[in-house]
Amino acid sequence: MADLTTLQNDAAARICERYPQVSRKEFRGDITLTIAAEDLVEVMTYAKEGCGFDMLTCVSSVDNLGEEPRFEVNYTITQAETGANLLVRCPVSESECSVPSLVPIWRSANWLEREQYDLMGIEFAGHPDLRRIMMWDGYPYHPLRKDFPVAGKPTELPGVAFTEKAPTAGGPFTTRPGVLTASEREPRARG
Repeated sequence: MADLTTLQNDAAARICERYPQVSRKEFRGDITLTIAAEDLVEVMTYAKEGCGFDMLTCVSSVDNLGEEPRFEVNYTITQAETGANLLVRCPVSESECSVPSLVPIWRSANWLEREQYDLMGIEFAGHPDLRRIMMWDGYPYHPLRKDFPVAGKPTELPGVAFTEKAPTAGGPFTTRPGVLTASEREPRARG
């Protein structure tokens, strides 16, 4: 059997040869394919059926606040038998903020896409049950966006959630500002 690097390179080359609009970048042994939203379903279907990537193991997103496209949706697809991975990046503009759902290709996309919808506000067109998975129904914000304040926002739902800003000042994950060493900034160093 070929090594993982060869398997990943061969699969990426086949995808890029079949779909010349897909760009390829390699960094430290990881291959990232960049695919436009309108090509996502077709290319990912080929990756599964033609190249053996039978698992969607991760869906994440990045908020590039101040840039356009503002968002990108990142997918990790895997060949279960070999362990070969490809990273797939799909840029998403703030005005559209939507990509096609991959649930028809991989059922594992269901909750992964719901999480990105809930926390980043990216919609997945054609998703069978696109609703919040962590925040409560009716919550008007997407807390992983860079323009969401770290202290949170006040809510009008007493008894359901905080009615004041989240108490992060001095919390267990708040580091000290200033020019200190990493161990001095560490919250556990406060004693």
